[in-house]
Amino acid sequence: MPDRTAAPDSTASPRRSDATRTAILHAARERFAADGYERATIRAIARDARIDPSMVMRYYGSKEGLFAAAVAVDLKLPDLGAVPRHEVGEALVTHFLDLWESNEVLTALLRVGVTNQAGAERVQDIFRDQLLPVARAVCPDPEQVATRAALSASQLLGLALARYVLRLAPAAALHRREIVAWLAPTVQRYLTAPNP
Repeated sequence: MPDRTAAPDSTASPRRSDATRTAILHAARERFAADGYERATIRAIARDARIDPSMVMRYYGSKEGLFAAAVAVDLKLPDLGAVPRHEVGEALVTHFLDLWESNEVLTALLRVGVTNQAGAERVQDIFRDQLLPVARAVCPDPEQVATRAALSASQLLGLALARYVLRLAPAAALHRREIVAWLAPTVQRYLTAPNP
């Protein structure tokens, strides 16, 4: 007869909890990317994750908390100080293409960022905290770092919006090497050229 007083297996719960969190975040990223922030619902996300909606609230507290967790992004930007100065535009564009093509979080974040204030603030935070230091490493004028980072972001985010969110046919049809050839010189100029 089994011992009913024995402690439950403590390894099962954390593993199940991790799997549930992973399923919720995956479903949330896909739903935010497809529907945007306003139209994505906790109920739909829970249905996609095949769990009860109360579990989403248990782990993340609110739609805002879930969104913040779902779009936590480390851009893992390259150290441009280690890249030959004339190749920084190419290095940055190539890195962002790799990110956009392998990470649904960025698509979700961009889609929500253009339709919701919380999403826009999250995009602003990420680019302020992660792109500014990269621009600082190569910008010839320290007073222009923020402007040059913003101009670079305008190109990178503009391409991502056209190619991965709106899926404009000409932008979506471009080969990577064509994108790099068109975009890298502009980003290079923004980051390293003398002040016009």
